[in-house]
Amino acid sequence: MLVHLSIRNYAIVEQLDLELRAGMSVITGETGAGKSIMLDALGLALGDRTDSGVVRPGADKADILASFDLGSIAEAQQWLAERDLDSDGPCILRRVITAEGRSRAYINGTPCPLGDLKHLGELLIDIHSQHEHQSLLKPDTHRRLLDAYAGGGELARQVQLAAQRWRQTRSELEHLSRSSEEQHARQQLLSYQLEELDNLALGASELEQLEQEHKTLGNAESLLGACRQVLELCSESDSGNVLGALSSSLQRLGGGPGQPAALEEAVNLLTSAQIQVEEAVSSLNRFLDHFEADPQRLQQIEERLDSIYSLARKHRILPTELHALQEQLRSELQALHADDAAVERLGAELEAYARHYRDKAGELSNLRREAAGRLAGAVETEMQRLGMPGGRFAIALQPTDSAELQPQGQEQVEFQVSANPGQPLKGLAKVASGGELSRISLAIQVITAQTSRVPTLVFDEVDVGIGGPTAEVVGQLLRRLGERGQVITVTHLPQVAAQGHQHLFVHKERGSSETRTAVAQLGQHQRIEEVARMLGGLDLTRESLAHARKMVQGAQRAAAA
Repeated sequence: MLVHLSIRNYAIVEQLDLELRAGMSVITGETGAGKSIMLDALGLALGDRTDSGVVRPGADKADILASFDLGSIAEAQQWLAERDLDSDGPCILRRVITAEGRSRAYINGTPCPLGDLKHLGELLIDIHSQHEHQSLLKPDTHRRLLDAYAGGGELARQVQLAAQRWRQTRSELEHLSRSSEEQHARQQLLSYQLEELDNLALGASELEQLEQEHKTLGNAESLLGACRQVLELCSESDSGNVLGALSSSLQRLGGGPGQPAALEEAVNLLTSAQIQVEEAVSSLNRFLDHFEADPQRLQQIEERLDSIYSLARKHRILPTELHALQEQLRSELQALHADDAAVERLGAELEAYARHYRDKAGELSNLRREAAGRLAGAVETEMQRLGMPGGRFAIALQPTDSAELQPQGQEQVEFQVSANPGQPLKGLAKVASGGELSRISLAIQVITAQTSRVPTLVFDEVDVGIGGPTAEVVGQLLRRLGERGQVITVTHLPQVAAQGHQHLFVHKERGSSETRTAVAQLGQHQRIEEVARMLGGLDLTRESLAHARKMVQGAQRAAAA
């Protein structure tokens, strides 16, 4: 429960410290004294959003600190332990807002994201505002309240998550399916083109070899003629040939007595030339003996080269780039096949999410149907106690007619009311007047709060528009809630204020240059005076004091009985 609230430099509050206890704490004071400001500051400590305008003029920052005793809040203890934020003493939530608009949040002295502060705050305290009955006109609020009363909050979250996943998967599947016809056409084209390249079966260096062989066969006649001419020049010409000239030269230079040593090098070179020419002649003869100018082979090569060049022209690339194109087409075709597999996978996932949704949504529907009657009966009883005799309340569960999987489940939830006997049940927004709506809202809040796992409940002027005997019933209801945990109530009604276990009075202290908000915890005598003021204004009379004493003591006796 909330045990301490410290506010520094927030709005008109310079410094404020509240010590709070279990039971029902009432907060009263004149309009504008700062009662709601205290709860607004508490909301900031629980993660509400704000701006720099909340900082008290002249101060550099606003600082709000809320301390909680977590002795009976196992869920909050576990949440803190999982994040290594737990401590031996009270849990302290702190919020600092600078005059420049920067905001910092802390849990037990450790900086944290605002979302963590808000999530933990939802486990610690539940604030019901005077404007909450406006949200009661929205179907989403009806569904949320019913699910909370039924204990189906986690199940509702699972249903919402299953619907979101189903929709995301369906969107991905539709995106792939929309392009499936184009992909199928592309697959056919790629398969055909790749088949052509595979059938061509071009070897790694085949093109270079074919072009060289084609060049050789294409010049066969001129090549043979050139070889024969060289043979004749080297060895066969009767009028003179190279070998004959070399042999004659060696005979003239070689072997004579007195030959100078300087000629030895020339003789060696001529001898080497003779040997090389003889080897060249032998090579030419072997080439002529084995070379065949095969026209059929030339035709085969030309046909093969034509197939290669034609396919390259078809793809508008160089013949040497055919291998790279073949690998590129193969990779793209594999990717398209992967898309086909993705479509099958997404289809299976979509069906699995749909089955999971139907299972969880079915469980939630059963839970809602079972809880709807109990909640409607309890609210109807409280409505009649709150000055609406003969009033009826019902919860209609209307199945959704959409083929879509709805995040809120398989049915719409609508609160229906009949404010007067004999009138048919109709939607809340169509029937209830402002005062009736306030009473119905209070009845619903009181009933749903009884099933809340949150130990601290705050009611900020929820009794607006209620008076007379009904106001006393409201006070009794809130006191009854306080006996189960902690209830903090801001009220203008003396009948409600008299029911509190603790009474806090908010007032303004005016100095010479500024006005401050202060809070005093009232003793028994001061409390009677404050209730008397609420009954009869500033001038306290013997009658108003006696009436106030009777109200306060009567509430205490009723509680003790």
